[in-house]
Amino acid sequence: MLFSVGLSLVVLLLVVGAATVERVEYDYYKYHPMPEITDWMVQAVKNYPEVVTIMEYGQTYEKRTISLLKIGVNTGEKKKAIWMDCGIHAREWIAPAFCQYFVREILQAYQTDPKMQAMMTNMDFYVTPVLNIDGYIHSWKDNTTRLWRKNRSPGPLNCTCYGTDLNRNFNANWGTLGVSLECCNNTFCGIKPVSEPEAQAVTYFVGNRREDFLCFLTIHSYGQLLLVPFGNPNFIASNYDELMKVGKGAADAIRSVHGKDYTVGTSPDVLYANSGSSRDWARMQGIPLTYTFELRDDGTFGFELPQDQIQPTCEEAYSGALHIITYAHDKTFSGATATTAATLWSMLLALGVTGTTLM
Repeated sequence: MLFSVGLSLVVLLLVVGAATVERVEYDYYKYHPMPEITDWMVQAVKNYPEVVTIMEYGQTYEKRTISLLKIGVNTGEKKKAIWMDCGIHAREWIAPAFCQYFVREILQAYQTDPKMQAMMTNMDFYVTPVLNIDGYIHSWKDNTTRLWRKNRSPGPLNCTCYGTDLNRNFNANWGTLGVSLECCNNTFCGIKPVSEPEAQAVTYFVGNRREDFLCFLTIHSYGQLLLVPFGNPNFIASNYDELMKVGKGAADAIRSVHGKDYTVGTSPDVLYANSGSSRDWARMQGIPLTYTFELRDDGTFGFELPQDQIQPTCEEAYSGALHIITYAHDKTFSGATATTAATLWSMLLALGVTGTTLM
């Protein structure tokens, strides 16, 4: 009997040990190639099946599937939503790293935090870890391709270069400012608005749900900026004051983590004028809170941010993004509604209804 109990204890310890290894296996503080990110997405569904699903919503030029994680409580009702995409520019590796970190943080918070439980009950999060999959894979090929920016579609007739700048390809004052019509240029905007399949995927998916989205966050690097619409200085967002107020609050939240300063403003005011961005397109669709995050750094390392800066960059950016998302949630849902939802899910958690496995 003692032998049997001892053997059972050993087996139990081995199982617990294996589970622990599985949970800590994924390193959020290193850059991951696309196959590892895809496997991570699948694992997220396995770890949190009650709140996470994978949705396929397009194909790249090279016929790779564009997928997102839909994160939220299935209430059976139509819900408001938050959009986040990363990796629209291939060389900005810190952006996909942040999307993965963001997903981990909100899923862990969901286990114990009544506020996050309320937000996941009232809203769904749609997170695309890598939008420009072809370009991202190309940037991992070797040292000569590390700084590749565009997608991988061939240029127009008689052009030997590849790629369109996806963040100049959206139907928002397309082709007017801060773009190039030269196909070999890094800011080549394409032959027409939404000519690229990756831009088409976002346009179709978000556009068909435009009334559901409360905010649209697109994550880039570098520069330590929070950009609000519009890229064309001749246009001012109707809620510019609100965008700036919320953006400055997010910058304060970012600064409070590691002391990094993020500048808030329109692209013409704090960076350069441009057109065809997904941020501007989303605002023109009526989504009220649309921001471009330009993560670390300020130019010392640029697009090749060292891996030892992934953790602090993600920690501070998470604080800023959460500020915007919380504002959007609280503006839309009354305190009573949020409190009721949080109380309900706290009770369910106490009863062991939801999973407790951490990613």
